[in-house]
Formats: sequence, C-alpha cells, structure tokens
Amino acid sequence: MTMSVIPINPAGLVRLPLARICDGLALLAIAVLGLVVLMTFRDYGLGWDDYTHSEYADQLIDLYRSGLRDSHAFAFANLFMYGGGFDIAAALLQKILPLGIFETRRLLGGAVGIIGIVVTWRLARRTGGPVAGVAALLVLALCPIYYGHMFMNPKDAPFAVAMAVLLLGLARLAEEYPSPSPRTVLLVGFGAGIALGSRVLGGLAFIYALIGFAPLLVDELRCFGARESARRFLRMTWMLVPGLLFGYLVMGLAWPWGVLDPLNPIKAVGYFSQFFEKPWKELFDGALIAVPDMPSSYLPTLFALQLPEVTIVLTLAGAAGALLLQTRRAVPARRRAVLMTLVAAALLPLIIAMVKRPALYNGVRHFVFVIPPMAVLAGLAFGWLVRWTARLGRTPAFAAIAVFVFGLALPLDEMVKLHPYQYTHFNFVSGGVRAADNRYMLDYWGLAFKQASEQLRERIAANGETAPPGRAWKVAVCGPQRPAQVALGPGFTIGWDSAGADFAMTLDEFYCRKLTAPVVVEIKRDGVVFARVYDIRGRSISTLLAIPAPQ
Repeated sequence: MTMSVIPINPAGLVRLPLARICDGLALLAIAVLGLVVLMTFRDYGLGWDDYTHSEYADQLIDLYRSGLRDSHAFAFANLFMYGGGFDIAAALLQKILPLGIFETRRLLGGAVGIIGIVVTWRLARRTGGPVAGVAALLVLALCPIYYGHMFMNPKDAPFAVAMAVLLLGLARLAEEYPSPSPRTVLLVGFGAGIALGSRVLGGLAFIYALIGFAPLLVDELRCFGARESARRFLRMTWMLVPGLLFGYLVMGLAWPWGVLDPLNPIKAVGYFSQFFEKPWKELFDGALIAVPDMPSSYLPTLFALQLPEVTIVLTLAGAAGALLLQTRRAVPARRRAVLMTLVAAALLPLIIAMVKRPALYNGVRHFVFVIPPMAVLAGLAFGWLVRWTARLGRTPAFAAIAVFVFGLALPLDEMVKLHPYQYTHFNFVSGGVRAADNRYMLDYWGLAFKQASEQLRERIAANGETAPPGRAWKVAVCGPQRPAQVALGPGFTIGWDSAGADFAMTLDEFYCRKLTAPVVVEIKRDGVVFARVYDIRGRSISTLLAIPAPQ
C-alpha cells in the first residue's frame, strides 16, 4: 500500500483569471494598507510600556556595543525575560530616519503588522487557494484588534507576526515531508527563532506541530510500517538541524538573556507561569475583579464581543471544516496535518487559558497571536463557501461574496470612527463601544493622552495664556505618566499629586475620578469619552483616583 501523493495545494483547481484577480486584489489591498500606515502612524500615542521598552533597547545596544560586557540589560525590570528584537530594530532604524524614537516605533509597528498580514495571505493561499488567500488577508487587515495593536504593542503584535511566520514554515514542512527544501528549513528555523526571541510562549508552536502532524505520522505508519516511518521522521529531523541552529542564533540576537544560560528559557516559563506583580483589579462585565481571579469566560467573552462578526462566523466554520476533513481518508495526510496545525494555533491557547486560568488583564492583547491563524481558517471557510455556491450558480456565489463584503464593511466603518483607537473596538452585535463603556476596559493603554495633550497645548495657545512665573505648567495625571510627559513636551511637568496643579488629565477608566471642574479637553469616540483634561487652578482636589491605590 502506498501513501497518496496528491498535491494539497488546490490552487490548480481554480481558473487562472480568477487566481490573477484574487492575487491582484491582495496586492492592491497591501499597497493601500501601506499607504494608510504611512499617512496615519503619527496619530497613535504612547502606551504604558513604550518608554520602558525604548530604554530596554538602549541597554541591549549597549550590551552588543560593549562586546557583551555591559550586562545592565539583564537586570532591567523584568524585560530581560522577553526578547527585544523589535525594540533594537526601532532604535537602530531611528538613527537613519528623520523621526523621533516613538514615531519610529509606530512606523515600524505598522510595517511589522503588514508583514504579518502578507504572511497570513501567503499561508491561506498556499493552504486554500487564491480566494482563501485574499479573504484571509482582508479579514486580518480589517480586524480592529490586530490593526490597532500592530501600531502600539511592542511585545504582543510582533510576537503574533513571528508566530505567523513559524506557522507558514510548519505548513511547508508538512507539505514537503519528509524532505523539506532548504528554504523551508530556514523558514522554520527563522520563525522559531523570532517567535521564541519575542516571547518564550513561542514554544507553543511545538505543541501545534505535535497535534497537527499526528495525522501525517499515523498515515506514515499505516503506509510504510514502523521502521521506514521512523527512518523518514529521522531524515526530516536531521534536515531541520541547520535551520534550528540558525533559529537559535536569531533567538540569541533578539533575546540575549535567553541564550546566556541554556536553562534560561525554562526559567522564563516558570517566571511567567506565576503572576509576577502585585495584583490589581480590572473591569470585566461590569464588575471589578482581581486579575489573578478572572473567570474562565474572560477570553471567549472578549473575543466574542471584540472580533468582527464575519471573523467569528468564518473562523468557527473553518475550524469545523478542518476537523471534519480529519475524518476523511481521501484527504491527503499532508493536507490534514496543515489544517490540524491551524486549528491548534487558533484555538489551543484559548482552551489552555480557560482551563489553567492564569492572570488575565488588558483585554485580549496577550492573545493577539491567535488572530492570524483565525484569519487563515476564516479564509479557508470563505473559499469553501465560494466553491460550494459556485456549483449552484452565479447568483448564490455573488450573494455569498456580497455578504462577506458587508461583513468586512462593519469593522471598517468602526475602524474609521475609532481612529486611532481601533484596539478598543467592540463589534456591532455587542453594541459597540457605547455598550461596552462602564462594563469593560476600553483605552487601557492610555493612547488618548496624545490627542488630549495636543488639544491642551492648542487651547492654551488659543487663549494666549502663559505658565505661572518661574515654573512650567503643572499637570496631574491619572493614567500612564511618561506617555503624557512625552506628548505634552518640555513646557509641562506631570505627577500624581493634584495639589497646586493647573490641569488634571485623566483616562475615562473606572480608576480615575470624574472631577467637578471645568473640562477644557474631551477626547470622545462614538459618544464615549476616552480622556479628559480639567482646569483645576484654584481648586482643592485631594486625589484623582476613584479607588484606593494598591498597597
């Protein structure tokens, strides 16, 4: 009995003109997206971690500049437990661009995010053909959570892109088993290196591969027997060694602490498996809950409320279809392996979190990496739908496409309305940010302080006011202070203390008080306040906090 060698790439089943149309649409969408990024990257403010990450980059560069002698980076907060590849790249890029470091970080974030979209397109096209490819590209590009995080999240968004690169490598590896091409070997190694070099959580890909390759290995045993199957598996493993060594080098460059001691990645796993900060409370479903005590419903609830409806429906359909195909022996084992790997990548992290219940906070930002494989599954489902409806006639096929386009129009409309706060998106069915306000965290990253600061400066200039003699304007801040200081500039001093302050800048989150003072700036989207600036001159305000500060 011989194993089937039917090609798993169904692109050949689609007429060439349709393939050209889909690929042309994909390239056009990428070009438009690139133009939008270039036009808007300056709109995104700083978050809680940006300043710290820029300092981490400087320390990593000092480490390399000193010939690995300056080891201050290995004791910098807890960031040495993470890779700093994105931070290093931004710091080096800033030296050649006519931009400040934080503008450079935003531009690079947008560029890396587009790379993730391109990789997702190639993975979906390779697995499901050109229709699936362009559908996956559009689903991911018009996912507000992914799009918003790619500009301002220096850890989770680059990690999501790295995992997408590794998934593409694993898909090629399954297709070419047991003799991967040199390109595939390097892609797997590079993907593993940048994934682990971003977050040690990249080791999840090993579990994806174990689950995904199970159908292929079982088919190998049935077709070739134990001895020949083992020989083929060892052949693949041996051929992967150069790529994995290359990946280890890449990981070391991005995460030098990770290779300082071979056990350091294991130490990082142990460190992150336990909550490593003083517990605080966050708003979830209208209740204040300590982050280590978040219910198992936290992630499924937020994904259901924040992902676009078209993404949810097609992802579930794609996962169901991929699992159904596991039962069909006529489907080549290589194809089943790719599909199973995608299902594991999209759903397994969420299942593990629901069962293990780690500390959860800041919405779904730590799980942005599951969105690209979700987009691939969604693209596959749409490709299957188009093929099925096409057999029924042109009208059903065009109707399916029209519904898909409408489904994409909903998040696109919200992304425009929320700009540049797309990451706060709640979908149409959930009622949008209006319904989510006072029930869930919205601008937990504090991006609105950039716009609030700009408008405060404009307001002061328009009124012809000058700072009190002998000092700068004093602003009390409830929210991330360093981003506020960067946005306000040198003419302002900031702090928590409202005593003697001229203005108070607050996020409209549960932990900030709503003051009885004149509002001089109000940042709103869809009728929801994201940040306010109050004029508190001559007023006695004891605190900006609505709840006691954590001890």
